[in-house]
Amino acid sequence: MKKKTFTRADRTGLMFASPWIIGFIIFGIYPIIASAYFSFCRYNIIRPASFVGWENYQILFFEDPLFWKSLWNTFYLTAFGLPFQIGMALFAAILLNIKVKGQPLFRTMIFLPSVVPVVATAILWVWLLNPEYGLINALFSYLNIRGPGWLTNARWSKPALILVMMWSIGNSMIIFLASLQQVPKELYEASIVDGANRWQRFCNVTIPMISPVIFFNIIMGILGSFQYFTHVYIMTTGISVDYGGRAGGPEYSTLVYALYLYQNAFQFFRMGYASAMAWILFIITGGIIFLLFKTQKWVYYEKQ
Repeated sequence: MKKKTFTRADRTGLMFASPWIIGFIIFGIYPIIASAYFSFCRYNIIRPASFVGWENYQILFFEDPLFWKSLWNTFYLTAFGLPFQIGMALFAAILLNIKVKGQPLFRTMIFLPSVVPVVATAILWVWLLNPEYGLINALFSYLNIRGPGWLTNARWSKPALILVMMWSIGNSMIIFLASLQQVPKELYEASIVDGANRWQRFCNVTIPMISPVIFFNIIMGILGSFQYFTHVYIMTTGISVDYGGRAGGPEYSTLVYALYLYQNAFQFFRMGYASAMAWILFIITGGIIFLLFKTQKWVYYEKQ
């Protein structure tokens, strides 16, 4: 077998690609390997890491109730928030796919919140959800309904975060809208000839044809939900006095996994502990994505 040799073109190509390759090794591969090692160490950045074996994982699973609390909060937001988010995005895409006057304006209005900076969005929602002078509770007061303490009540804090998640459906909506426009009109015409009503056409034509896009949005939504951080950090910092003024209150009801990981790494300087949390998060998300790919028989892929 003839041995392949690098040509001048190969060397030139590698030379031009080397900045990205070096950057990927330094800022991608090395941190992954380092975090795997630090997850078995007691490390606070200031002092050298000391190997402690499985101690970090044992503390997480058997001695740290906030680990399970943060995991439960994250699963709650994913299980209840993601279906609403995807459903609203699909519903908005269906409405915006109808030919009406001013259609570009409506599409822009739905997509606009997705391009607003996250910090500005979080501050806006802090004002909207304020129990004393917030706009949402003010609207409730006109109906003689006493609005809840959205971010100050442990019972309502997670529904409030789900409400905020619904704000940024623009990206998913655009993807759904593009997929709806690719559904062959001949299929709708044939279903009408067969006597199918609107709901039957939606269930038997639209959903199967856009099922790959639904599956994609579910995957991206799960990854986003498990990394949900910025809104919670900004909106809940200092809310609960008994929580020491840190984000995640009240009563740890909004302490999502990514936030707890951040606190351990950059507030408590328990880098080894945070590294162990990061690898557990990787295993959990990887396992969920693997199961989804194994159970995607409902997804229709058109044969070429």
